[in-house]
Amino acid sequence: MNAIELRGLTKTFRGHTVFEKLSLHVHRGELVAILGPSGCGKTTILRCLSSLTKPDAGWFNVDGEAAIVFQEPRLFGWLDVHGNVAFGARDNAERARIDGLLADVGLTAASRKLPKELSGGMAQRVALARALVRNPSVLLLDEPFAAVDALRRYELQRQLRSIVEARGLSALLVTHDVDEAVFLADRIFVLGGSPATIVAELHKPNRDDVLGALGFSPGPPEVTCHGKDEAAAGQKDEWVRA
Repeated sequence: MNAIELRGLTKTFRGHTVFEKLSLHVHRGELVAILGPSGCGKTTILRCLSSLTKPDAGWFNVDGEAAIVFQEPRLFGWLDVHGNVAFGARDNAERARIDGLLADVGLTAASRKLPKELSGGMAQRVALARALVRNPSVLLLDEPFAAVDALRRYELQRQLRSIVEARGLSALLVTHDVDEAVFLADRIFVLGGSPATIVAELHKPNRDDVLGALGFSPGPPEVTCHGKDEAAAGQKDEWVRA
């Protein structure tokens, strides 16, 4: 059985169909990304899978317990790092896992800090640890690093991939960041159109594959020049709408 499966999923808001007849699956132990522009329903898919939103048609199945990490860390300001992670725990066995989880996400030294004392990247790591405290088998990731600067984002992506692999988790990530999807995902589903549908399924793709599926084509390579030679430089490496 797949860890996540969707068949014919459709969702409409106020007469507007956001996505229509979506079908996809996530194998056990696989990290899959859904990539698409803003407004195509990526977050709504995760909300359906976590039973926060009801689809209008189709069905889905999540095999095992799932936890979701949102775009914002959503921490409680009056609780320290340890307390915020503990809030997600249901019993003493889960609470006993907190110190280990904080070590996994590199926050042992910050365990008594309040949210106002944390950087954006640290706050997102608290949210990840809180999601893991119940030992889920499935992670739903709603652009969790979108608000983090580029260098910190790369560090967090590496940490996430390491945790998913070490714990044998299945994960579904939604993002509009091509590089993030390529770096993290075993497979990528590309959404497009209105209502959104799956326009491509890519296995272990590179960046060019993904941009091609999104309808972009490569321009000429970048030429780096200095001084008076700059006027003769070629165009920058860019992707333009085909």
